[in-house]
Amino acid sequence: MTTRWLTPKEQRAWRAYMAATHLLEDAIDRQLQQDAGMPHLYYGILANLSEVPERKLRMTDLAEKSQITRSRLTYAVTRLEKDGLIRREDCQWDKRSSFAILTDEGMAVLERTAPGHVETVRAAVFDHLSAEQVEQLEEISSVIARALEGDESTPRPTSDELPWRRRSSSPCSGS
Repeated sequence: MTTRWLTPKEQRAWRAYMAATHLLEDAIDRQLQQDAGMPHLYYGILANLSEVPERKLRMTDLAEKSQITRSRLTYAVTRLEKDGLIRREDCQWDKRSSFAILTDEGMAVLERTAPGHVETVRAAVFDHLSAEQVEQLEEISSVIARALEGDESTPRPTSDELPWRRRSSSPCSGS
């Protein structure tokens, strides 16, 4: 198989993308650490729970929605649970599963932190883009995500290619 090296234009685009994503993630993490004492990953978990009925999701569904491995989610939820922001509840119909539930305290932290988070995202990204560029950003990001997740035009990734489907050595990873 012949390696399909990046063209100079593709190499510049790739490096610009990587620089932007690293700097953006750093800016968001710094803001969230300062305002809420938590990394972006934890904020995302709280936000995902805040958007669903009863602020409650099965851990496997939350891993998929958060696009992280189940073992990483378990670790994060354990920390958030210790802080009183999430509580876990066993699943009555599936003894191997449990639910993560956003507590009132977790919702209050999210509501208190959200304005600063949105301002950071706006200042770092959207204030620098035209309306047309925002549409292009959405389109490009969606195309990449669909290709990585597998869509109609590409084969479905195997179960271990998507983070939330990966098996872990932890006996509780399916929770």
